[in-house]
Amino acid sequence: MSRSATLSLQPSLLSVVDNNRLRLFSGSANISLAQEVARYLGIDLGPMVRKRFADGELYVQIQESIRGCDVYLIQPVCHPVNDQLMELLIMIDACRRASARQITAVLPYYGYARADRKTAGRESIAAKLVANLITEAGANRVLAMDLHSAQIQGYFDIPFDHVYASPVLLEYIASQKLSDIVVVSPDVGGVARARAFAKKLNDAPLAIVDKRRQAHNVAEVLNVIGDVRGKTAILVDDMIDTGGTISEGARLLRQEGARQVYACATHAIFSPPAVERLSSGVFEEVIVTNTIPIPADRQFEQLTVLSVANVIGETIWRIHEDSSVSSMFR
Repeated sequence: MSRSATLSLQPSLLSVVDNNRLRLFSGSANISLAQEVARYLGIDLGPMVRKRFADGELYVQIQESIRGCDVYLIQPVCHPVNDQLMELLIMIDACRRASARQITAVLPYYGYARADRKTAGRESIAAKLVANLITEAGANRVLAMDLHSAQIQGYFDIPFDHVYASPVLLEYIASQKLSDIVVVSPDVGGVARARAFAKKLNDAPLAIVDKRRQAHNVAEVLNVIGDVRGKTAILVDDMIDTGGTISEGARLLRQEGARQVYACATHAIFSPPAVERLSSGVFEEVIVTNTIPIPADRQFEQLTVLSVANVIGETIWRIHEDSSVSSMFR
């Protein structure tokens, strides 16, 4: 079974929320997270009708006046990705046509983020396409958490607030009183993320799992750059999809003498066969957040789910009050 935890962030001036202007609505992707955010802000989720017609088309209706209001729409673009994205676009369009003053798309998870550049000819940059769709639908601002690629912020010509789950993850890790920590990037591409994480853990040492394919159709050769022998290794990534990369890295760390191995990621996509890989015994604990809902059949004994609702709620409040967001992460 999973264990849940939450960041002990305290509301800042939330007792004076302007209920006449701030409106919060949730798509169908992660209603439980949206409810937690609403509780943090001390308001209710706005009433909305969502349904699907016989041919599969989606229908959305906002059931209260939002004329002149600042509207925040919470909808991670997770499985089923295309349905959740389309629902978000329809929600934005409905709010625009209802004369909302400002519409902020709150994306705890940004789908299509891995398609952020062309790696071969005749490919789409779908992350940019999604940015265009959200903007053209009528969003005035975007709030997203732990983008796979920070450059996606530049795909938008509207204000973009990029926030991080690291305060939640770091607080939990600190509470576990782990010793001899080494932070590990599961691939070369995640080194910057792992380095920033290690710095917040009292400048913990850093290691990297380096994967190299010697030739076509030849198995990958894995190497660990850094000392992990006798240490508690924390593999840090932005997301876990099928779990292949992070599980291979964990097995290698065990072979190299790591005493314990933890996985730490923001987004728990958990596409098959992720659960089998993550629960195979190579990890002491798999620590993720609730940006994406995790159904019961994808939970397992080593899983710990932390809530990012307070971080998202505090960010919404600061945007609404025209206060600094970046200062939350200093």
